[in-house]
Amino acid sequence: MIELSYIVVVWLKALHIISVITWMAGLLYLPRLFVYHCESAVKSENADTFVTMERKLLKFIMNPSAVVVFFSGAVLLAAIPKILWLELWVWCKLVLVMALYFCHGLMAKWRKELENGNNHRTSGFFRIFNEIPAAIMVAIVILVVVKPF
Repeated sequence: MIELSYIVVVWLKALHIISVITWMAGLLYLPRLFVYHCESAVKSENADTFVTMERKLLKFIMNPSAVVVFFSGAVLLAAIPKILWLELWVWCKLVLVMALYFCHGLMAKWRKELENGNNHRTSGFFRIFNEIPAAIMVAIVILVVVKPF
């Protein structure tokens, strides 16, 4: 456990929450862009616009936010009392956060496939996938706020 002053902890929490919000915005919006991209004609002006939007969302919003979430969260975790590591909600939250990073990686892969014209998924697939990060986010918030176990 590392010891941080109260002011450092609250600023780190603020940074962490801001970064989570921006990262989640991307995790929720990118699959929706994939839906519209799939519904556009191949090599059309619309498809090219979606390629640009998807790339910029991932590169300039999602990736930097995910990095800040990781490092601010790691520092905050290192500062929690050892007794909290015995609580199941902490471990469940960490598993769900890893699931969000997995979703992020899948979306990065799918973005490349869409850009290269190698996509084999339907807009319906992306509509359904779009709900997964939202469900994970709800579960994480409940775990952190309610601490059900």
